[in-house]
Amino acid sequence: MRLVVLSSLVPVRNPATGFDVANRALVDGLKALGHEVAVIGYLEPGQEPAPDLDVTLLGRLEVTNAKVSRSRKITWLARAVAGRTSVSCAKLQEVTPAAFAEALRRLMPFDGLVLNSIQLAGAFETVVAAYPSIYVAHNVEAASARENARYAQGIVERLLFQREAKHLDRLEQGLARRAAYILAFVPQDLSAFGEEAARRSGVMPLVRHWTLPPAMPEPPAYDLGLIGTWSWRPNRLGLDWFLEQVVPLLPETMSIAIAGGIDHPPASRHPGLRFLGRVPDATAFVRRARVVPLVARGGTGVQLKTIETFELGMPCVATPASLRGMASLPENCSMAETPDDFAHALVRAVADVRAGRLGVLSGDEFYETQRRALLAALDTGLAALPKAKPSLRQAADRHGEPAHAALVARRLS
Repeated sequence: MRLVVLSSLVPVRNPATGFDVANRALVDGLKALGHEVAVIGYLEPGQEPAPDLDVTLLGRLEVTNAKVSRSRKITWLARAVAGRTSVSCAKLQEVTPAAFAEALRRLMPFDGLVLNSIQLAGAFETVVAAYPSIYVAHNVEAASARENARYAQGIVERLLFQREAKHLDRLEQGLARRAAYILAFVPQDLSAFGEEAARRSGVMPLVRHWTLPPAMPEPPAYDLGLIGTWSWRPNRLGLDWFLEQVVPLLPETMSIAIAGGIDHPPASRHPGLRFLGRVPDATAFVRRARVVPLVARGGTGVQLKTIETFELGMPCVATPASLRGMASLPENCSMAETPDDFAHALVRAVADVRAGRLGVLSGDEFYETQRRALLAALDTGLAALPKAKPSLRQAADRHGEPAHAALVARRLS
């Protein structure tokens, strides 16, 4: 099959964020099944697209709120209000629907679209609705927005998140309703799309590395190591909980390294705490920790940090939210929920590592199980795409833009 992956951000040369990793795993999985894959979307400034992929760029676009000006955020909000859509989708409407439709037509003929999360598909929902698709739900975005509203700082922020949740729910339900098949990263997320959707949906596990990196034992550089995209609100909620409620309970002799971009890092009096910012090699950073704290406190979807920790076989202590979608735990992973229990588990794990009672395990079995299940889920989803559809490219070429608009209208009716 020839498939077109719609992704807000195209796969990049050096995946770093959780979205980048999931993005690349999806494309690599499609290619591993023998399909021809093209990708369309934006590229963040300073990034390079993955060199081994067929990529159509809609432009370069900074989408992270923390990296743009206040005026840019106001522009996004005004666009969202005018278009009655979510801000996360309005950000991506830098090209017109007609330009986006033309970019898709240039990629034809193809057998279907793979909608990689909601943002780009939601930004151009009437165009996307004209084509057969499967929908890959990274998270239940409406639920995440509602959670953000609960933790909002002030009434204005709360109202904005509530507005976002309303529009994201409409978009998610529409994409799921029209999709031939729905894939989510954890079973819990599928319930958000209703009973009818459950009959054409499945779980797609993820892998952090398509080829598992070779074991490279390195001497520990710190007792605890955390890495993440801290600008994403659900991640930041977990980090704030760890710093405010767990770290004060840890011994002052314990060294704690936190990697990843972070705006306005919380103050902490713990003498062993260090913020390292972005690191050149996330895997090498994780491997230099004695123990990895997995600190998610909410959100939806799967935790890529958990998957990487299990793949590398690292000792870890995890909250229940960090273990969403995990069928079983490695022997060197323990679960704790309250700050007291989490701190005690970390102290015990670090002591056990230092004494040689706890160490790095092989993650090969976990990795192979995840990879096989990922490919099987993708294969099942693609099999649901309708077969033998007439070429939409031929119709567009014969009749021009009005024919495409009529096709969209029929698809939505």
